[in-house]
Amino acid sequence: MAIRNIVKIGDDTLRKVCRTQLNFDERLAQILDDMADTMYNAEGVGLAAPQIGILRRFCVVDTGDGLIELINPVIIEKSGCQIGGEGCLSVPDRCEEVKRPLKVKVRAQDRNGNNIIVEGEGLKARAFCHEIDHLDGILYIDRAEKK
Repeated sequence: MAIRNIVKIGDDTLRKVCRTQLNFDERLAQILDDMADTMYNAEGVGLAAPQIGILRRFCVVDTGDGLIELINPVIIEKSGCQIGGEGCLSVPDRCEEVKRPLKVKVRAQDRNGNNIIVEGEGLKARAFCHEIDHLDGILYIDRAEKK
């Protein structure tokens, strides 16, 4: 396992739409392990593949109750509304108010290619939305509430 460099705002990689992850192999497992280590080292709650320079559809999230790996995630349900401060490891030293769903349900695959459904509420819903946005080249500052 290794700590990867986190791509910062201004790098074009963060603005690209990621491709579907097709291979569920040892290379993917190693990258997911590295992403988790990198996220924890940076004291974040989520990290998406493009944030380490990989244009594939996967991310990791841990809002305090264990690591969740999402490969090819899609939000299939959302409800409610929350507005709160949001930051990003790729946009250091900034925090903006962002409107997100209060609850989300996400369909994805695990590191072995098995289909999974995960649900999140509050911070976890915010993290899922934030990381999935990264896979579509969207940064949280694009969604920030205008003052």
